[in-house]
Amino acid sequence: MKFLLFFILFAPFSTMAQSTYLPQDDKANILMERLEIKSRNDSFFNFSKTKPFTRQHVVSAVNHFGVVNTRTKLSKVDQYNITSINYNNPEYVFIGEHTALYSKKPVMKRFYKTPANLYEVHIKDFDLVINPVIQVVVAKESDNDETLYLNTRGLTLRGQIAKKIGFYAYLTDNQQKDPFYVRDWVNMRKAVPGAGFYKQFKQTGYDYFDARGYFTFNVTKYINVAFGYDKNFIGNGHRSLFFSSSGNANLFLKLNTRIWKINYQNLFMEIQNADDRVGDRLIGKKYAAMHHLDVQVNKWLNIGLFEGVVFGRKDRFDFGYLNPIIFYRSIEQQNGSFDNSVAGLDVKANIAGKFQFYGQLCLDEFLVGQITKNNGYWGNKWAIQAGAKYIDAFGISNLDLQVEMNRIRPFTYSHRDSVANYTHYNQPMAHPLGAGFQEFIGIARYQPAPKWLILAKMIYYTQGRDSNLVKNYGSNIFLPNIPPARDNDFGYFIGKSGVKTNVFYASFLLQYEFKENLFLELQALMRKQDRKTPPVSSVNTSVVSFGVRWNMHRREVDY
Repeated sequence: MKFLLFFILFAPFSTMAQSTYLPQDDKANILMERLEIKSRNDSFFNFSKTKPFTRQHVVSAVNHFGVVNTRTKLSKVDQYNITSINYNNPEYVFIGEHTALYSKKPVMKRFYKTPANLYEVHIKDFDLVINPVIQVVVAKESDNDETLYLNTRGLTLRGQIAKKIGFYAYLTDNQQKDPFYVRDWVNMRKAVPGAGFYKQFKQTGYDYFDARGYFTFNVTKYINVAFGYDKNFIGNGHRSLFFSSSGNANLFLKLNTRIWKINYQNLFMEIQNADDRVGDRLIGKKYAAMHHLDVQVNKWLNIGLFEGVVFGRKDRFDFGYLNPIIFYRSIEQQNGSFDNSVAGLDVKANIAGKFQFYGQLCLDEFLVGQITKNNGYWGNKWAIQAGAKYIDAFGISNLDLQVEMNRIRPFTYSHRDSVANYTHYNQPMAHPLGAGFQEFIGIARYQPAPKWLILAKMIYYTQGRDSNLVKNYGSNIFLPNIPPARDNDFGYFIGKSGVKTNVFYASFLLQYEFKENLFLELQALMRKQDRKTPPVSSVNTSVVSFGVRWNMHRREVDY
């Protein structure tokens, strides 16, 4: 792998302290979001668009907040969450404060020395933390005689060597039986949402192994390098129009440079082509490279620039895209404009210690003259996001509200061939719906007491879907966007071209943290899908579930 060359070149210079990352959808992300909005002008929180966060940065940021924001009164819930972060990341807590983290009654004197970690070692030049990973969910769907379930077992480990090399691994075996709407998605995409490869399990279930891991080191005080197989996310919204963690993990090399008012991230990735999974054979490879530049304009305003390219080469990486600074569009043009490049702008503003406004604009292709004509020209490919967050809403502590709108033109992220489209292992790399839709999201999150969480979510979207796997109306980004799949140049509008489909999704979650990172969860969801294009149809479903989750993210297919 050509990425290994970068590691060989950089590794000898890794002399600074480093850190592993928070796992996917870690509960600490909620507190980081709240403290960023509360502090408004604290440089520790300014660069929150690129996730996951490093553990060292999170520990430093939340404890720094209490020092410099003495006038900001934190609720008991926020204070509890700060303590929880320290429990979960003892290797980055100041050694003099370790005594406060110790468990009162460790198990057999070796296990759970701190409340969050099954087994841990912290000695000179070596840290190791090992935890079990378990999730068991039992669910019942309306109009379905089967019992739905999710059964996950595994472990996670992390550590650091001589405070110079960090390492992380996440290994799980999973069996699950999903609601009908998720099965339809799997049957169409030939991939489990968020995972990828699977095998059939008891006819209507899925069996898959989820293995991730990476190592990290610092080139200098300001440049962090990570190499491995995991997920990344760019944005402040529930969705991302640039790069999302909703799909499968992938092999990546990440360089993150943070200095002065700038945070600059490079991602170089090896990803998989779309594949029908017929037979045991090697799945084709393709590659992606992305830049994201974050600039703190003033104390409350942050503006970012993004560019990415997806390209396919037979058994090789195009070294021109390894340049961490040059604009990818110029390289793509030198190659004959054969690859799929996108560019974007994002913005984030923290206002009055209560609000955050954010947005993204992604440009694939467009012609200004055709935009003004409003004739549905297929080549006007763009996506836009606008959102807002309101913390401690209406004076109620730890009641946080969020609204978001995503609008993506038909054919955005698609390409002339089936290789360079903006996808990885049969799943979109940005928004999970692909293209050709408008979506509205509302989220209410309330933590009334330290161990309790209530989460309500409503999503509504309209999409013009493709009627089959041949005719392309712009929603299925896996299809080529050239004739004969696309048989016209004009008349493509969001939610109107193709099979007009409206979907309403609502969910309610009640969560209790029985022990550190051990959650008991009761969830109810309903989903209604209406086909407005003849033949008109409507499909409704509701699901009630109860689950136990330990040291891993909650799995949810919310589209």
